[in-house]
Parts: sequence; C-alpha cells; structure tokens
Amino acid sequence: MAGGITQAEYWNGEVGTRWARNQAVLDAMFVPLTEALFARAGLAPGETVLDIGCGAGATTLDAARRVGPAGSVAGADISAPLLAVGRERAEAEPPGSASLQFVEADVETADLGRFDHVVSRFGVMFFADSARAFANVRRMLRPGGRMTFLCWRPLAENLWVGVPRDAVLPLLPEVPPPPQPDTPGPFRFADADPLVALLRSAGFDAVTCDALDRDIVLGQGETDAAAVAAATHVALNLGPSSHLVREAAPDLRARAEAAVAEALRRHAAGGAVRLRAACWLIQAG
Repeated sequence: MAGGITQAEYWNGEVGTRWARNQAVLDAMFVPLTEALFARAGLAPGETVLDIGCGAGATTLDAARRVGPAGSVAGADISAPLLAVGRERAEAEPPGSASLQFVEADVETADLGRFDHVVSRFGVMFFADSARAFANVRRMLRPGGRMTFLCWRPLAENLWVGVPRDAVLPLLPEVPPPPQPDTPGPFRFADADPLVALLRSAGFDAVTCDALDRDIVLGQGETDAAAVAAATHVALNLGPSSHLVREAAPDLRARAEAAVAEALRRHAAGGAVRLRAACWLIQAG
C-alpha cells in the first residue's frame, strides 16, 4: 500500500469510512456483476455460506435470502466501518431470515467454521499471501463444497477504470509505478493462468474460469450532465484510480475533475454513464 500502510489500516481508515458512506452507490453500480456471481454460485436453501471481503454486506444479505431460514451466512471483512453498515442492514431484514453474522477477520488465517459454499465479489485480491489464503479457504469448505468469486481482468479491458485514469495521468507530475507482481490490489489476478494454478495448488481439483463482461452504470441522474457529475465523483473518490488525486492540491484536483468529466461525457446517454467492466468468474471445488 501507498505509504507502507497495511490493508487493515487502509480499509479501517478514511477509505473504509468513505466506502461505507457510499455503499448504496457501489452496490447499485455492481448489480449486473453481483447477479452473474449468484447465478453461477447456485446457492441452495439450507446451505452454509462464507462471504469473503463482504464489505457493507450487500452480497452477504443476498446470500442469506437465497439460503433461507434453514441456512446460515457469515460475512467476513477486515474493515470495521464497512462491517458496521452491514450489521445495520442485517437488522432491517424481515423475521425468519437466514442466520446471519458479520465477522471482522482476515480469511487468510482465521478459522470461521465449515461451509458448503464460499462466495466473494472482488474480495480475494487483497490477501498478503494468496496461496496461504486459498489453502485456508479450502480447509473451511465441507466435502463437496465450492467457492465462487469475481476478480478483475486487466485494467486495459476495464473501461470504467481506464477512461477516467487515462484522463488524469497526463495531469500528474509523475506517473505512479505499476504495482509489483503478486501484491495486493484490484488487478492482482488479471492473468488467469497463475490464479488457476494457485487454486489447484491450494487443493481445489475442479476449477473453471470464464470471462465476464458487463456494462455498469458509473453514474446516473435526471440529465446526462447530472450523470456525468455522479460518475466523476465515483471515479475520483471510490474507484481504483482515486488514489491518484487523493492527496492532490486543490488546483490539480479541479483540473482532474474537469478532465474526467470531459472523458466521461462521451459515454453519457439517457441519464446514465455506462462503461464496460471485465472480470473473471471463477468456480472451484
């Protein structure tokens, strides 16, 4: 992480608090990807489920509705601010829902029980030691259990990240270096071959890896101009490129906002800014 901070410090600091405030925006943006995740997972009533990197709980609550009152779901994350939102949302669930808990834990090392299914929406790319984490997940799966998760394909294929990023980079005094191989970050598993090999070495025998492309709504509003403003906010405050201007001086920040808005305006139509998201949809058992 920038400045040498740990993942726990990062997600329990200002970034985690900002994501918690904006959970409704993020959940809405990822709906098409969440739907694809659960369509592949095929959760059944009565199953026990672990949700890795559950964040503010959208996927955890979705899983709980699918397994029903005979099932149980644990959402695990290292971010206390996001977990607090998840717990608040769980309290609003109707009586008779699945047994549900949110746990502040690092799935790389924690023993959270035994599960029929593990799911994750973009939560598996941030472990300090991926091999150790996947081996631990495998140990928590019951015989016949499976894991289904989403992770990002290369940045160049993810226009929702690349379009605003390309608008910002020319304004920076220096371009940040690319991340080191196999370090925590959103595009850690952009290359599927090492990921599949990693899963097999962790004890998963049957691994499928499919490319998933969906257009996602980065921002919407009553007008295209309002949608562009909303999308610019997401790109510069919540998206993977937000770190580029997080500590920028006000004048650079203003120029970045103008440049990103101009780039996103070309993708606005019908009160929404839509851009492609490119993922790997993985299932392993």
